[in-house]
Amino acid sequence: MHRMLLEIPTCYETKRLIVRAYRAGDGAAYWEMARRNVKHLFPFEADNPVRSLQSEEEAESLVREFAAQWALRKHFFFGAWDRETGAFVAQIYVGASNWDLPEFELGYFVDIDHEGRGYVTEAAQGALAFIFDHLQAQRVLLRCSDANPRSARVAERCGLVLEAHLRQNLKLADGRLCGEYYFGLLRDEYIQQSQETGAALI
Repeated sequence: MHRMLLEIPTCYETKRLIVRAYRAGDGAAYWEMARRNVKHLFPFEADNPVRSLQSEEEAESLVREFAAQWALRKHFFFGAWDRETGAFVAQIYVGASNWDLPEFELGYFVDIDHEGRGYVTEAAQGALAFIFDHLQAQRVLLRCSDANPRSARVAERCGLVLEAHLRQNLKLADGRLCGEYYFGLLRDEYIQQSQETGAALI
């Protein structure tokens, strides 16, 4: 089926989270999140558009751009919100790197006030179900700096396999050289892991 004809849900839920696509009106909440996380996202997310926002109006424009990219099936940005408090806890990114295969890239960051609570792992596990079940992926790619062990541990907890380690191929925003881990997960591996864990697919 052509990607524009796929019926793709804009929301999924986990035990503690509601993870949904950004929509018009989310700009105010996104702006508050951006101001709170500017320093937190340095140096590993130096190119993240969150860090360049200057106003609530820019934030509203950005979330509407996210929605437009979603409609074009190019990029899928999700906000993860605590089911009980409604607080923003993380962002999940799914990028279409190759629709012909298809292959998608998974990315994430956690809100500074919610680090160390397993929210990103929980949201990323749900994202894998979204990618394989609804986008019909053959494989998922995840890249992260080798200077960011927390990000690598999320990939490992989600069952992704370390496929490559490039050494000193990146320069962080603070000038340090670092390498990059490449993780991958194939469709057959995802299905096997789901069967072994008894995880419910979304």
